[in-house]
Parts: sequence; structure tokens; C-alpha cells
Amino acid sequence: MKITMLILFIFCCLNNLAHSKDSIIVQSTTSTKNSGFYDFILPKLKKDTGINIHVVAVGTGAAIKNAMNCDGDVLLVHSPKREIKFVNDGFSKKRNKIMYNDFVLVGPSIDPAKVTEQKNVIGAFKEIAKNKILFASRGDNSGTHSKEKIIWEKSGIVSQLYSGKWYRETGSGMGTTINVAIGMGGYTLADRATWIKFANKRDFKVLFQGDEILFNQYAVMLISKSKCPTVKSETGKKFVDWLISNRGQKTINSYKVKGKQLFFGNANNN
Repeated sequence: MKITMLILFIFCCLNNLAHSKDSIIVQSTTSTKNSGFYDFILPKLKKDTGINIHVVAVGTGAAIKNAMNCDGDVLLVHSPKREIKFVNDGFSKKRNKIMYNDFVLVGPSIDPAKVTEQKNVIGAFKEIAKNKILFASRGDNSGTHSKEKIIWEKSGIVSQLYSGKWYRETGSGMGTTINVAIGMGGYTLADRATWIKFANKRDFKVLFQGDEILFNQYAVMLISKSKCPTVKSETGKKFVDWLISNRGQKTINSYKVKGKQLFFGNANNN
């Protein structure tokens, strides 16, 4: 009985949050949540705007799908090609670039595929495939998974042909996928923010970074009221405007973990 009452209480609280004019639902990628970004920035945003923000953190593909189903007011993800399509299809009027970092290829210190000796990340992926070294993929249609698929494509390797062999798909978030890679002594592609925040690295480290293709852009979009009449446009716009403002950009740049900056604001470069 007590458990039932607790569930009803939680449901009522979430329901009230969703319907309050001073609250919004943000459909978001998982990397921003896993990195601690929202824990850092949302209290400051609320202090300045009074907005209560409920974040639904899922893979980028799922976040976009949820937004298209009108399950939210704002979309914040990192998959440029799909974001542009989202705007072109009328689900938002504008894609606002807000910050960036990069992806990194992580693996065991012994580096069995010798990826550190490669000139670019495409060469690194080729060596992993050539030597049939275990690779953990998120396999969840997230922004990170999309970037990984682009690299495999450019390397001329159809990774799906090796699914269940040396190529392992977790269907999970970044943290779980890193754990799987560590557990089996293989490689994985991770967003730098999650990797920095990740605690249980063991002997794993960043083995390849800095390639232009590993650039990781984040964008925020107000969901269109013409597609989704229930969207809280005014409140959602306040959220977006704060992120792209000088105050928001400075706050983004000030977020550090272990002395390292996780995201770099670039709203002025739209």
C-alpha cells in the first residue's frame, strides 16, 4: 500500500512539473547528463530564469523521435545531419549551436591494435578490424554511435558483418559501453566529457584523439508549436536564449571536472 502511494505521489509530482507554465521538458542526449553537465548548469539557469527543467536523457536517436512525438519542449542533442533534417521537416525553426568537444578512441594501455601508431582515426579503426580486436559499440542510434558508423563507413568496413564476433553492440549508454569495453579488454569510441567523468578507467586511456572527424557539436532546438501545439514556446525560448547568451556561454566554459574543461561554448558561431 505504501509503495502504491509513493508511486502515485511521484507521478503527480512529475505531472504537475510537466504542466507548469514555468517548467519545460528537455529531450536530451545522454552524454550531457552522464558528464554532470546538467547538475552543474541547471541550478544556475533556474536561478536566472525561474524555469524548472525536467531532462529526459536518452540516445540522440530516441531523443529526436520523442521530440517528433511532441514529448517535450526543447531538444538538445549532437547529431548535425539529423538535427538539420529535424529543422527542415518543420519540427523546429532553428538549430542553435551551443557548445562542442570531441570524441576519443579509448582502449587498454597495451594497445593490441597499435592504434597510436596510425595517422588518423580511420586508420585506427582499420587496424582494429584487421586484427579482429574486440570493439564495443553503443549500437543505440545515439550521436556517438552515428559518429562511429561514419568512421567505419569511411574506413570501408561494414562493421555489422562482424556483429557478435569482434564487433559487440551493447544497445546501451556510454557508461555501460565503456564498462563493457574495459571488461573485455577492447576499444570503444566515447565522447570526451563522459570519459573524463568516468571513474572506473582501470588501465584504459585515450589512445587516439585530435582527428578533425572526431569533432563533436551540440545544438539546442525549440520544438515547433505548429507541429506540437502543447509546446511551451515562451518558456522553452527562455531556456534556449539563456544557453546562447554570454552568461550561458561563460557558464558552459566554466564547467570542469578534475581540472579539465568538458565543453566549449560556440553559440556565436552559428
